[in-house]
Amino acid sequence: MAEEKRTTKDGDYETATFAGGCFWCMVKPFDQWPGIEKVVSGYTGGTTANPTYEEVCSGSTGHVEAVQITFDSSVFSYEELLDVFWRQIDPTDAGGQFCDRGESYRTAIFYHTEEQRTLAEKSKANLDASGRFDKPVVTPILEAQAFYPAEAYHQDFYRKNPAHYTGYRKASGRDEFLKEYWQGK
Repeated sequence: MAEEKRTTKDGDYETATFAGGCFWCMVKPFDQWPGIEKVVSGYTGGTTANPTYEEVCSGSTGHVEAVQITFDSSVFSYEELLDVFWRQIDPTDAGGQFCDRGESYRTAIFYHTEEQRTLAEKSKANLDASGRFDKPVVTPILEAQAFYPAEAYHQDFYRKNPAHYTGYRKASGRDEFLKEYWQGK
């Protein structure tokens, strides 16, 4: 699958797609970096066209919650995006993420170019060999498929509902896990 780079007066923009459990928790970590044009919450990896949140959560679509990132690779590289991604998830859990269980909350890296696939596989192998986790890294690396933006109320959730977002992250177990495995290491 070949992706064209979009060139504007401001630079070359590429697309990256990551599934890391609840998409509410995956926007802010990427949204805060220079070179990130936009981060969209949505659904990918399944068979149903234009799925709704309820359909995806039912497990009948094959889709996962994901974020699609438009970025200027001359400012923020794909390798840096991979580093941010790994630091948001439990890559050893194939059954969901934290309190969110089931098919729609699985992790995955969806590559848009052969270069992204190669970089993602190298990054995964390095993380697996690092000894950071006592179980193998199971996050799959898959070819990108159609991406369907989620409903408007899911977009930029951390900005629209900061108290709910903060409470959810804490209660889900995500923040505790990330602190244990990434802070100070």
